[in-house]
Amino acid sequence: MWQKENNLSYSNKLISWYKKNKRDLPWRKTTNPYHIWISEIILQQTRVAQGWDYYLRFIERFPDISSLARAEEDDVLKLWQGLGYYSRARNLQSAAKDIMTRFHGQFPESHKDILSLKGIGEYTAAAVSSIVWDQPYPVVDGNVYRVLSRLFGIDLPIDSTQGKKYFYELAGSILDKAQPGIYNQAIMEFGALQCVPRQPDCVNCPLQDNCVAYAANQVGMYPVKQNKTKTRNRYFSYLYIICKETTWLNRRGKNDIWTGLYEFPLIESDVSLNFSELQKSEIFRELVKETKEINITYTPEVKHILSHQIIHATLYKIEVATKPPVLDNYLAVALADLEKYAVPRLIQLLLEKLEE
Repeated sequence: MWQKENNLSYSNKLISWYKKNKRDLPWRKTTNPYHIWISEIILQQTRVAQGWDYYLRFIERFPDISSLARAEEDDVLKLWQGLGYYSRARNLQSAAKDIMTRFHGQFPESHKDILSLKGIGEYTAAAVSSIVWDQPYPVVDGNVYRVLSRLFGIDLPIDSTQGKKYFYELAGSILDKAQPGIYNQAIMEFGALQCVPRQPDCVNCPLQDNCVAYAANQVGMYPVKQNKTKTRNRYFSYLYIICKETTWLNRRGKNDIWTGLYEFPLIESDVSLNFSELQKSEIFRELVKETKEINITYTPEVKHILSHQIIHATLYKIEVATKPPVLDNYLAVALADLEKYAVPRLIQLLLEKLEE
């Protein structure tokens, strides 16, 4: 168990390090709870370098809760395009509508009320409430797990119920309750810049003398996880059909990846298909039946890695003289308007490959 008498020393060292080394980030120049909330949701699964521009564009397009609540979902998803985890964008808008209804358009100050909003868990609620209002709630994200597990040599799995509870209590015991906002930012920044996953700069670490993992030469062993993420392979063949400056899209439904985003007609198979095998499929024959094919080109297979899936995808560009009847069930889109639709990052990559 950790020694509580040392906790203030840890927090003081982290805050001192933070003041000297923190990055100049746009969301650190405000205490607007809406802006802090947006930044935290964007950065949950996104590197700062990528999230920076998304944050600025999002705040420019939706400067307040009201504008986000009123927006069309397609507009929100289009702005989110490329970030992945699109449920985060939908949850943001749902929460914004909830705030307009339940809290009269004012972001709630109560930690309990913040937690009641869709898409907000313990981490985000703690980040917003501490950074904006200096409420004493500890943040525990991947960076914090790594710092604390190394500092105290904790081998409890961070993805176990016991481990999560233990680390939350530990984080709360170290939290500087006089300045929780800056402390929470300090420990997260420390994990992002100093106590990094691989090859951390232990020689110049202000916590080196107190670090159990460093003393035992076992830094690389922490944090410990009990479950390895299982992944499955999926094989996508997209049909980018063009007829008279028009193409066709389908909007993905629920209960799968990329809910609400648009994509070209899709053939999913159990194994990778070459073009000869694809031509034998019933859906492909249906799409080109009674249609004079002008030209067919396709991309090399692209491997797109998601958190629990690996998508192997190929895009087939099929230019035809007449529209295949089966496309009546799809959305006709002028080629000039294609970029207006929110599509998965994978579709963007395939279109770029097609132009190479």
